[in-house]
Amino acid sequence: MNGLSTVFIILGLFLLGGVYSFWKQQLPKSIITVLAIGSAMCLAAGILRLEVWN
Repeated sequence: MNGLSTVFIILGLFLLGGVYSFWKQQLPKSIITVLAIGSAMCLAAGILRLEVWN
């Protein structure tokens, strides 16, 4: 696990926490959707950058 994949995974989890928080505050669904997409992309990038796929 290199540094950049760790950063992507941590950022994705942070954004996922934001999605949960925004959902609880009942903010507009469009903001939650954009945040969820960003979180999924960060998590996917972090997972795909792991060295286990080589």
